[in-house]
Amino acid sequence: MAFAVNEINRNSNLLPNVTLGYSLYDNCVKLGIGFRAALSLVSGQEEEFMLDESCVGAPPVLGIVGDSSSTRSIAISTILGLYRVPMVSYFATCSCLSDRQKFPSFFRTIPSDAFQVRAMIQILKRFGWTWAGLLVSDDDYGLHAAQSFQSDLAQSGGGCLAYLEVLPWGNDPTELGRIVDIMKKSTACVVIVFAHESHMIYLMEEVVKQNVTGRQWIASEAWTAAAVLQTPDLMPYLGGTLGIAIRRGKIPGLMDFLLRIRPDLHHNNSYGNMINQFWEHTFQCRFAPPPAGWVESGRAICTGDEDLENVDTEFLDLSNLRPEYNVYKAVYALAYALDDMLQCVPGRGPFSRHSCATLQRLEPWQLVYYLQKVNFTTPFGDQVSFDENGDALPIYDIMNWLWLPDGRTKVQNVGAVKKSALKGEELTIDEDKIFWNFQSKEPPRSVCSESCPPGTRKARKKGQPECCFDCIPCSEGKISNSTDSTECTSCPEDFWSNPQRDYCVAKKIEFLSYHEPLGICLKTTSLLGTSICAVVLGIFIYHRSTPMASKPGGGATLKWFGAVQQRGTVLALTSIQAAICTTWLVSSSPAPHKNTQYHNDKIVYECVVGSTVGFAVLLGYIGLLAILSFLLAFLARNLPDNFNEAKLITFSMLIFCAVWVAFVPAYVNSPGKYADAVEVFAILASSFGLLVALFGPKCFIILLRPERNTKKAIMGRMH
Repeated sequence: MAFAVNEINRNSNLLPNVTLGYSLYDNCVKLGIGFRAALSLVSGQEEEFMLDESCVGAPPVLGIVGDSSSTRSIAISTILGLYRVPMVSYFATCSCLSDRQKFPSFFRTIPSDAFQVRAMIQILKRFGWTWAGLLVSDDDYGLHAAQSFQSDLAQSGGGCLAYLEVLPWGNDPTELGRIVDIMKKSTACVVIVFAHESHMIYLMEEVVKQNVTGRQWIASEAWTAAAVLQTPDLMPYLGGTLGIAIRRGKIPGLMDFLLRIRPDLHHNNSYGNMINQFWEHTFQCRFAPPPAGWVESGRAICTGDEDLENVDTEFLDLSNLRPEYNVYKAVYALAYALDDMLQCVPGRGPFSRHSCATLQRLEPWQLVYYLQKVNFTTPFGDQVSFDENGDALPIYDIMNWLWLPDGRTKVQNVGAVKKSALKGEELTIDEDKIFWNFQSKEPPRSVCSESCPPGTRKARKKGQPECCFDCIPCSEGKISNSTDSTECTSCPEDFWSNPQRDYCVAKKIEFLSYHEPLGICLKTTSLLGTSICAVVLGIFIYHRSTPMASKPGGGATLKWFGAVQQRGTVLALTSIQAAICTTWLVSSSPAPHKNTQYHNDKIVYECVVGSTVGFAVLLGYIGLLAILSFLLAFLARNLPDNFNEAKLITFSMLIFCAVWVAFVPAYVNSPGKYADAVEVFAILASSFGLLVALFGPKCFIILLRPERNTKKAIMGRMH
């Protein structure tokens, strides 16, 4: 922060003729101290604040850079928001701080946890991890992250939580032991942790004690870069960790600034304790303490001529500037907002009556207005702007904890996740660079249930998360052609599922064909019957002058029912049947019908009668004639005349009626094409019965017993 303010003051293009100052407070990681410090800053009542005589106007503090904690930022911003004092945090990530109703003057240069949560969910999806455990700290940071994570995970359908546990403050062995025991027993190989560095230190003590290995850790930005956890003792457990890290940046000139600052032993100014502490850490054991007359020579009085740039300390390691980079951007955001405000042209301002704000009469809410519209680019090339909620353009680095063969550890950048106006949220990962702390050296599998293959559907296990399910095969006629289908879809009407139930196939078509054995038999029998009828007709035509073929006499007996009456009766009865058939065929004729009731996987083409009434009337009429013929023949069976054919008629009608009485139940109970076969068989059987019973004896006499085919023999006058 000191470097940024110093750099801005030396920049003639930014805030010309204006010198920025600052006051630093150590909150001691205590909410009360940080809260009182913020109030002291904005009220101008702090004891150590010394206002330069050349600086005029109120309030002396235009904005606050901080706090680093979400909990403290919530408390401080709640009060400062009432007075619209701008507050720009560089490390508070709680998504709750994006609520503009509660925190109208809060801004931050670090993305909120909402984006960090979505970034983690994208990582889970990238590697197919649908079963993970979630550990969070017992504060606003962790609890809001847990709430956001569960909500986004459910909406995205990216997986389920095997467990959700809150890490207690302090080292509570009992509670930590219970949590680690849950981790150990769980089938989830992925553990996501939204917690602070201190929580992880205590947690890892219990992890080592219970020897919980084989876990893929996903770290939030709060402990991704925690050097205290990157030790050889913990790498067997934490090696391969994937973490979300604050965007790393470069700040040109910062190294030179650090090498030239010195402890001021004569004045108790704003540098004071910070610089003294810096030198104590930097030169302990290696360099002699700086003397009272220290000068800005850039060198220390040492045992040798070591150069300051060769000092290997945490303070001078500028290769991994992350929170520091956010501080740098926060200071510049306030400076650019103030610069935009001072460039306002009177009469064209954004406030009442087009007025402008001035340093002499500056209201905090006026600076908030300009801070909301800040848009600049850092020397590192990153764009800095705030959305309507005060959140910065989100971007995170993805880090991987590498365990080197020599036992050393290294945290390397393996990707990034960012949001842009054109492409939205975008995740890029170089998987070849990732170190996996598993024997297979490949990403682990972390699922509650393996994916259901095509041909099955997911069925949730009762009382368990939706990621835990059984794979149920699709029923007949239904398919699923994708992995993890939640339901099976029915095949179209003329299609059926294949044995694997993963696609539909055309149903087999079945009908009574002329080419199959049954059809050939029926066809042959029908042709045989037709041929026999033709032969009988030929015999009767050829022997038309004999008595079978003509009346044997007895004209007086048959004068009331002679040849004319007989032919007329046959014609009349046949005309009635023809009329019934014609009406049936015209109104609703029989037609082929696709029947799927017999076999689900087959289409059976059968002949439907069309009009049931027509079919019933026709069948009833034929049956009536058969019954009348049978009764008349039965009554005349004992007539003495040798020409009496009542016995033959009676026998033929018995065959006819027996066949058709048996046909009805057989037809109804026969499936598919066999119903048509039964009908054809009934027609053929009744026809052959009449042919054999009525015409068989006549043809026998005509062909084989010609001596009986005489008038005398027929009339019974032969011995």
